[in-house]
Amino acid sequence: MIVLDSAVVNVALPRIAADLEFTPAALTWVLNGYTLAFGGLLLLGGRLGDVFGRRRMFIIGLSVFTLFSLAGGLAPTDDLLVFARALQGFGAAIAAPQVLALLTTSAKDEAGRARAIALFAAVSSSGASIGLILGGILTDIASWRWTLFINVPIGLVVLALVGRLVSETDRRPGRFDVVGALTATGGAAAIVWSLIGAPEHGWASPRTIGGIAVGLLLLVALVLTERRVAHPLLRLQLFTSHRRVAALVATLGLVGAQFSTFYLTVIYLQGVLGLGPLASGLAFLPLSLTIFTMSRIAPRIAGRIGMHRVLVVGAVGLTASFVWLSTLSETSTYAGAVLAPFILNGAFASLVFTSTTALALEGVDAAHAGSASGLVQTMQQLGGSIGLAVIASVYVANGTPGEVVPGLREAFLAAASLAAIGIIASLTLVIRRPTRVPAYAPEPVVAAAE
Repeated sequence: MIVLDSAVVNVALPRIAADLEFTPAALTWVLNGYTLAFGGLLLLGGRLGDVFGRRRMFIIGLSVFTLFSLAGGLAPTDDLLVFARALQGFGAAIAAPQVLALLTTSAKDEAGRARAIALFAAVSSSGASIGLILGGILTDIASWRWTLFINVPIGLVVLALVGRLVSETDRRPGRFDVVGALTATGGAAAIVWSLIGAPEHGWASPRTIGGIAVGLLLLVALVLTERRVAHPLLRLQLFTSHRRVAALVATLGLVGAQFSTFYLTVIYLQGVLGLGPLASGLAFLPLSLTIFTMSRIAPRIAGRIGMHRVLVVGAVGLTASFVWLSTLSETSTYAGAVLAPFILNGAFASLVFTSTTALALEGVDAAHAGSASGLVQTMQQLGGSIGLAVIASVYVANGTPGEVVPGLREAFLAAASLAAIGIIASLTLVIRRPTRVPAYAPEPVVAAAE
């Protein structure tokens, strides 16, 4: 539901604009308000779960998300809708890291952990495409407001069940890292804000360069802070593992390529093939079904060849799907030129999301699973923001006003170039002999004197 909400209103944007009289520039903030709050606050959300209890923070985050989904659906003006979307993102950033942390720390054994991560990867990697499907159906059958209302019954059911089905984790008292929270949130938010405005304002504009510079300075301040505090928001030891760093870099490139291509494909489906919101959403169904199918197989493949090799295979296959999509033309058909690349994409996307998530969380102490989960999802959000900014800029630079196809080839090849970053990062895991790391580092035990 949380990942889905980053895409569910995409196909409804024209009707939202007409209903609430959005200007073209303001309309982008229906998407960006959610993305900015979500991406900027994930590190903070992960740490809050480690300190105050993950189930508790999940309930708080999901309650905020559900409440402002209702508020967004009822919004009478454009400003109130953007405000509600931003607070949806805030709730999502608090809840999302707890999901992955609870899944990984509550698994009974390594096999159960692998299955949980595979299922999480399937849900998160298909969330954007499912959002397009659901958004198209709800917009065509009912109203764009139902793209937000749909979260309310789902959220209420989850809130009613989570207390009985999910155990609370221990609270870990300690001084909260306020400076770390401010620098991490400010740094991530500044970079995401700069990137989402880059296609409109230009990469060389003071807004873009200044925003990225401020974000990087805040992240440097975060690193300096975390080296000195007793209870850091982000443990720098997470970056001492080569496998984890490689997985995070691969996440940045591959997720950036994957999520941003939905932007290009929706433009093609509606602008060239003439599909409406409902048909455009349903066009992504084969991709989503393939992801779910492959998620059941991914843990078995990893058990045979290793998770690092699964990442290599997934990265190469995903890149190939973007190259294939770059051949779309004005005479292409859905069955002849879109369906097969979608199936290829779905098959390898599942391998990518499963392997990057598993490798990034490998060896993380259960006490810091929330921080690590927040870090993984922050990299996903940053990757999506970078990918969309790059691909949209390439598309505009090579396009022709009033036409859809010019610029598509270059934009899809830009996505393939981003995915190639994932190939390079994954190959370092194969070239460098992997060291087996236990799923959880044991907590230090102090023996009591007799």
